[in-house]
Order: sequence, then C-alpha cells, then structure tokens
Amino acid sequence: MDRIFSLDEARSLMPDVRAKVADLVALRADLAEISYDLAEAGSSPLGGIPERKALEARIGEILLWFGDQGIELKGAAPILVDFPAELDDVSVRLCWVEGETDLAWYHRTELGFAGRRPLPR
Repeated sequence: MDRIFSLDEARSLMPDVRAKVADLVALRADLAEISYDLAEAGSSPLGGIPERKALEARIGEILLWFGDQGIELKGAAPILVDFPAELDDVSVRLCWVEGETDLAWYHRTELGFAGRRPLPR
C-alpha cells in the first residue's frame, strides 16, 4: 500500500526534500551543460561521457530517495513533489514546488496541479 502522509509527517521531511532538491537543481544544470557541450563541441569544461554518466547516476539516486520515502516526483523543471494524504476523508496531494519556502498547498488527487489550493489553517 502506498504511504499516506499526515501534514506533520510531510512537513518533517521538508528539510531533506529541500536539500535533495538543491542537489538535483545543481546536477540538472550540470547535466544540461555537459550534454549540450558534448553534442555541440565534443568536449566540455565539466568533463566527458564518464562525468555525464556520473551525473545521471547521482540524479537517479536522488530520484530513488523520493520514491523510497513515498514522495511522488511530478516535475523536473521546476521540481514538483506531492505527498499522498487525506483531508476530510478526501484523497489529496500535499504539493510543493521548487522555490517555495513551506509546504502550504494541496490539490485533490484527481485534479492535479490545476486544482491547487492553499492548505486550510
């Protein structure tokens, strides 16, 4: 069965989420740059194919961490994560987007991001 988070459980993971996302953002930029350079010039100041493969492996490790926690990664640029939860017996996703300071939004599971609302106080 998939993990269902309480708001407190999801918020307690946010320091780790933010740290992993910061790493992912840096790796994403490096991967984009090295891939472009290798395709256009055949070389990159960031390295060659082994370095690109290492970046891909590190990104894969971070993505696995999200899944192991039961967190759904829904977007990569910007990074969007959902925590499966329930509010008033309704299936929702507690929703956080790269750059936000707090976990403060949710949407009904079946509506997705377009149904995003502020969490009730």
